[in-house]
Amino acid sequence: MPAVEDRRQMLLVSNSTVHGSGYLDHVENEIRNLLGHAHSVLFIPFALQDRAAYTAKARDRFRAMGIPLTSVHDVSNVARAVHEAEAFFIGGGNTFRLLKGLYDHGLLDPIRNRVNAGIPFIGSSAGSIVACPSLKTTKDMPVVEPPAFEALGLVKFQISPHYLDPDPSSTHMGETQEERIWQFLEENEFPVVGLREGSSLRIQGPIVTLLGPNTARIFRRNQEPIEVPANSDLRPLLEDIPVLTNEAA
Repeated sequence: MPAVEDRRQMLLVSNSTVHGSGYLDHVENEIRNLLGHAHSVLFIPFALQDRAAYTAKARDRFRAMGIPLTSVHDVSNVARAVHEAEAFFIGGGNTFRLLKGLYDHGLLDPIRNRVNAGIPFIGSSAGSIVACPSLKTTKDMPVVEPPAFEALGLVKFQISPHYLDPDPSSTHMGETQEERIWQFLEENEFPVVGLREGSSLRIQGPIVTLLGPNTARIFRRNQEPIEVPANSDLRPLLEDIPVLTNEAA
């Protein structure tokens, strides 16, 4: 049987705003390159409670790039909007709230199918996490309870956005982000990309490229973490991982 062509076109961003710049400014070029000939974007605002205000912010930013944006919460026929979307943008906020919204509106399978068919996908922070097999690498509080932890499964690894290195001079005795990632790997086998602020992952078919000014930290079970420089293809470090189940594929 011939191999199925991998048509994914994705941009997974650690954070939507970096210090000293505006909303999505640091990834504007990457967004433009990803969207290509897309004439509009369908926005998924479920990560924040005030969806109207969130949509207005996203709409203004994409309008500045000359790209119309419509929110899925504003349309009368959600299924048709997803089916006809030329690109998707899932913004950040609370990952539990976001995933619950995706379940509540029955959007996991439709979005997954469209992105696997080649429709561009942009995720930021929580929006990047839900592109992964599950939300298990979020640091958010479970302010709501989604039906399950399984997410879109568009990639076969987890992202830990806003990654911060342990501060050896800190007197804080709580768990570091690295310690929490190791706890995840005690119970799960998917690799984790510690994605520092200002960085993003560009996915073109099977190729996963680290973009931005910072290195990323790759964690795998029972292995030492690896620092990878910007513009690296992370694929060799993310191979030989579990096959996704139907629930998380």
